[in-house]
Amino acid sequence: MSWKTGVCAAALCTAASLACAETPVERGEYLVRGPMSCGNCHTPQGPNGPDMSLELAGGQVVVDEPGIKAISANITPAGEIGGWSDAELKKAIREGLRPDGSLIGPPMPFSLYKYLSDTDLDAIVAFLRTLKPIENTVAKSVYTIPLPPAYGPPVEHVADTPRGPTAEYGKYMAGPISHCLECHTPFGPQGPMYDMSLGQGGFQFPGPWGVSVSANITSSEDGLKGYTDDQIATMITEGVRPDGSKMLPPMPYAWLAKMTPDDLKAVILYLRTLPPLPDKS
Repeated sequence: MSWKTGVCAAALCTAASLACAETPVERGEYLVRGPMSCGNCHTPQGPNGPDMSLELAGGQVVVDEPGIKAISANITPAGEIGGWSDAELKKAIREGLRPDGSLIGPPMPFSLYKYLSDTDLDAIVAFLRTLKPIENTVAKSVYTIPLPPAYGPPVEHVADTPRGPTAEYGKYMAGPISHCLECHTPFGPQGPMYDMSLGQGGFQFPGPWGVSVSANITSSEDGLKGYTDDQIATMITEGVRPDGSKMLPPMPYAWLAKMTPDDLKAVILYLRTLPPLPDKS
């Protein structure tokens, strides 16, 4: 489905159109099944792509390299989270802490999820509670690398970012929601180097496809400067470059394709503001 024709009900709403105000569950469904791309990791992969009969039931090996074997959790009500309170689930999503005090390991993007707004976090949890319980035995992740005691101080409150086709909202969409910048920023010893290399790309992703390398998405000549907005939109939502060549996983194109036109426009406006950085040599 083209991003140009993928118009959902939320895209038809305007600030003055109170009649089509979405419910928290509808907002949560849009985020989880759309730009947050939760199914990219939490839905097992079959030979033809995600196995939607096990949607969000976990079990996919997301990372398997020295020090980390990360296996996605079952986030339907039949999984571990089914016994957690809403407050406990919110803390796990935003801070990476389980009710027993243990830490959830990478690659969950807690460095960005801690900026999820209270409203959106409530909506995400509300939607997850509506999922069909799917029994799926999931192995435990194994970390032989040391994990920190916490990913930061407790998060008390995060205000909403006003929605609209603006760079400000695009920063929220590309950050906490779609966590684009986690993969498209080089990693250092403490994780993504947001302060020095935001959006510079160069992170490697080995998989059945070979090795893909995250692109430079800054406003530099090595990044997005030479692309039109339409070309960037097509790359984000369809995984197709202007020359017609296919881009590789693990970019969650199918989920990003569900973004509303205004949300997609906001992301592109924000990416245009990233300071230009050359490709990493």
